[in-house]
Amino acid sequence: MRRPIIGIAANEIEDAGAKLYHLPISYTPFGYVKAVQNAGGLPLVLPVGSPDLAKEYIKQIDKLILAGGQNVSPALYGESVQLEEASLSEKRDQFELALIEEAIAQNKPIFAVCRGLQLVNVALGGSLYQDISHFSDGKIAHMQVPVSREIPTHQIQTEDTSILRDIYGKKTTVNSFHFQAVKKLAKKLKVTALSEDGIIEGVESNDSNLAFLGVQWHPDFAFDHLEQEMAVFRYVVEEL
Repeated sequence: MRRPIIGIAANEIEDAGAKLYHLPISYTPFGYVKAVQNAGGLPLVLPVGSPDLAKEYIKQIDKLILAGGQNVSPALYGESVQLEEASLSEKRDQFELALIEEAIAQNKPIFAVCRGLQLVNVALGGSLYQDISHFSDGKIAHMQVPVSREIPTHQIQTEDTSILRDIYGKKTTVNSFHFQAVKKLAKKLKVTALSEDGIIEGVESNDSNLAFLGVQWHPDFAFDHLEQEMAVFRYVVEEL
């Protein structure tokens, strides 16, 4: 039986540090690769490149995963940068926007994590909070550093009849590594999980022509510690 080919959009860094001779590298966090393999899929890492390559890349895969990383450029939703130190990558934004467009055009499902969720929302016409400290009540630490990555730190509640309800139940606890979040939700998407302070944590498609699941937390950080996080990867590989 053929294994589903799961394309994982990669990140890149210009200087990998002294141990790697300050080389520029393309990479993806190990959790995505290993979780896809454990779920029976064949991971294929898609390095950041020209948007013109997106059509060919998407033809090679069955499903697309968009990972976490840099902030989404505020210019994409009509705002200027409001943070003093905002990590941006226009090259990555443009490449992944092209992947999203092609995945939708070719009817390939998309699973998006953290930044990936945010970018899909923006690609479909939504916007973001650049700094959720202006929105959240401060009782929940959405950036849990220095707490270890696999430890869940705040509760979410899922919506009835959602994909996330079937995987995570009505309430669960997840990890948290973000300081931006969905503000205006794109019309083709619906909220399927919220944190206790009202931050959008889960999003799914309400368009029959778009197979999409997005989460604001990081299943890739905890797939080998928590069954619920491995379960979401199994769903992506087997059913999405």
